Amino acid sequence: MAILHTQKNEIHTDLFTIQRILSLLDVQLNHWPIAKESEALLSKPSLKDHEKTMILSSHQHYFETLKKSEGYQSQDLIVLHPEIPNLEALLEKFASIHTHDDNEVRYIVDGEGTFGFVLPDGSQILLTVVAGEFINVPAHTEHWFVLTQTKRIKAVRYFTTTDGWSPNYTNRLIEITA
Repeated sequence: MAILHTQKNEIHTDLFTIQRILSLLDVQLNHWPIAKESEALLSKPSLKDHEKTMILSSHQHYFETLKKSEGYQSQDLIVLHPEIPNLEALLEKFASIHTHDDNEVRYIVDGEGTFGFVLPDGSQILLTVVAGEFINVPAHTEHWFVLTQTKRIKAVRYFTTTDGWSPNYTNRLIEITA
């Protein structure tokens, strides 16, 4: 279940309320069921390439829907966990406020992470997403991403192009913490 924190120390767990707040940025958040046949693989901390392919295949219907409706061309599965060498350095480039030239689209299949967003009035919110949640952050939306204390996430990423995933830093300071 997603959890949204505001700078006014409000905490929201109701999907409808969270979606309403995210609509200020055109960010989409939905719940998609995890394929039962993936559960055993998803419980493993790391995955081999053929296991990643199996997970992607078991969720292929989501990709086909996005391909038809939004023009997505490719997908991959990112697997992050504490044993990955240089994990902190890898995550550091997304921990500052930035935008992308393309939508950032993820379907969380295991673990959790937190997106921070800058609202139109300049205030900031934190959204923790967990397994089963699909998020679409529109291009040019000021945001950042960090792992939670579990330091573990598996997420299917959907791409129209790979060019848009380079961060464009805004130099705005993060003013909110959970």
